[in-house]
Amino acid sequence: MLPSPRTLLRIAAPLAALAACRPGTMPGTAPRAAGAVPSPYVITDGQSQITPAFADTAQWIRERLWVETEFDSDFDGRKDRVHVDVTRPGPTASGLRVPVVYETSPYFAGTLGNEDVFWPVRQELRAESPARKLGNGVAFNADRTRIASSHVRVWVPRGFAVVHSESPGTGLSQGCVTIGGMNESLAPKAVVDWLNGRAKGFTSEAGSTEVKATWSTGKVGMTGTSFNGTLPIAVATTGVKGLEAIIPVSPNNSYYRYYRSNGLVRSPGGYLGEDVDVLYDFVQSGNPIRRATCNQKVRDADIMANIDRRTGDLSDWWMKRDYLEQAKGIKAAMLTAHGFNDWNVMPSHTHLMAQTVMANGVPVQQYWHQGGHGGEPPLAMMNRWFTRYLLGVSNGVEQDPRAYVVREGANRQAPTPYAAYPHPEAAAVTLHPTRGGASIGVLAVSATGGQGSETLTDDVNQTGGQLALAASSPNRLLYATPTLTQPVHLSGTARVTISVASSKAAANLSVWLVELPWPANASGAMNPNGIITRGWADPQNATSLRASQPLVPGQPVTLTFDLEPDDQIVPAGKRIGLMIFSSDKDFTLWPPPGTQLTVGLDATTVTLPIVGGRAALEKALR
Repeated sequence: MLPSPRTLLRIAAPLAALAACRPGTMPGTAPRAAGAVPSPYVITDGQSQITPAFADTAQWIRERLWVETEFDSDFDGRKDRVHVDVTRPGPTASGLRVPVVYETSPYFAGTLGNEDVFWPVRQELRAESPARKLGNGVAFNADRTRIASSHVRVWVPRGFAVVHSESPGTGLSQGCVTIGGMNESLAPKAVVDWLNGRAKGFTSEAGSTEVKATWSTGKVGMTGTSFNGTLPIAVATTGVKGLEAIIPVSPNNSYYRYYRSNGLVRSPGGYLGEDVDVLYDFVQSGNPIRRATCNQKVRDADIMANIDRRTGDLSDWWMKRDYLEQAKGIKAAMLTAHGFNDWNVMPSHTHLMAQTVMANGVPVQQYWHQGGHGGEPPLAMMNRWFTRYLLGVSNGVEQDPRAYVVREGANRQAPTPYAAYPHPEAAAVTLHPTRGGASIGVLAVSATGGQGSETLTDDVNQTGGQLALAASSPNRLLYATPTLTQPVHLSGTARVTISVASSKAAANLSVWLVELPWPANASGAMNPNGIITRGWADPQNATSLRASQPLVPGQPVTLTFDLEPDDQIVPAGKRIGLMIFSSDKDFTLWPPPGTQLTVGLDATTVTLPIVGGRAALEKALR
């Protein structure tokens, strides 16, 4: 589940690698020197500083309003209005115009409590899912006068206004929750339009007294984590004028890839049994007078009618909820942040979006860490980004390294700079499994041929960690390199090709890339110890994500798919292992044990992105 935002550590100490201002501008922009910003702004090291005039909380101006959108998503015949609040520094009362840091969310009015609305996962594959309990929505609070306080004490003292809004169908915003529907993009677009004088704002939900943002420069930057990080990307795909920069943290950029993996029904880590309709119930906090209509027309007739938990196939309905398909519209400079061990919103979401936006010719900088879900870039990075693109200060951020990776065990305020991610010197190295996978077979640099096939038996009662720790097991196949004599740096996306036959018409397929010996303390789905990366696939979708075909028992199919991207230095003394098994207890559906998968070893490979390529790996194996 895209969890409601928690207070995240903001690291205020500037990064040494970012401290120096470098000259240079992006083509087509008109940045100004630090001294050209109006008083009382102070720019040091390319960052807007806290000043007394901006930091005087007694002079801060707070207001709330409803912005009129261009859609009617609650079917009442009137354009929806979204609830907005503003906190701006005191000097705006005297005519100073300031840029905006903006966060929008479906979480601000609360989320569903302990009500269990998840889909049961214990079921046979390719069967209709057992019914789940439908949620009644979040308790409605009509008396709220403020939406949120996030970002206010960071950015208002530095000369930015902070704006929040509630997503359609949540809090005091009108409309229906849609989870990835177009109204989720167009609602915050309307707020950006209001900040630029192109949309109307009103003092009340149904009133006619207008509110204008005369204090705004029209330059808007958006940020947020998880769902709140998804929405800046959603807005950016519209190409709305005035949205100059976004800092999405752990964003979900495709609901299909969030809830499916290569055709397989796969839950986000930590939220077993979640799907689009469950998330709908989790966030529905809007006025109860609209809920019955929204439930009937959106949740039941649209979402539940189209998610297809029986096959997991891709469809046009899913494609409409894929922001990669809409990314050509993104013009906002993007500073991304994600954890390589985020098994909720997996790192491929950010990696694929970054590559796509860079192809648009848009400035992109990436910040990666070794942790899990969430984790903003250091404040110095965010400040330089917003100072450059919202205040227009020529601070040289365009010449900063394009990627920063927090190395293993390092503090997140001290990431290592790289020219790009993946590492420019990473090259694909293909490895081949040899017989012996019931215990630990060899993962070899060169193919030897004549390896035949090996079989595993599915048992969802065995966790992936237990399978990796076992010296031998009938429930997985494990192949590993010899022990490394030197560290090996992996940077990028590993890819597997597997020839597999099933004893039944449907089967789960799970693949982990692991470090061996497996640490005895590595237990639980979210514990990164021992896991390099992993992935899942449905053999029924071997030839098409849109049209799965039941497997013919005993007849092999060949699948090629990517594991999640990573950047990890595997230390000397470890082995790199490829583990193949069927049902993953923490992520997949739970069919009855007993399905057998037979893997054809000669047609199975794993390709690793190794810095220095094959020569580096062979050197580490001597």
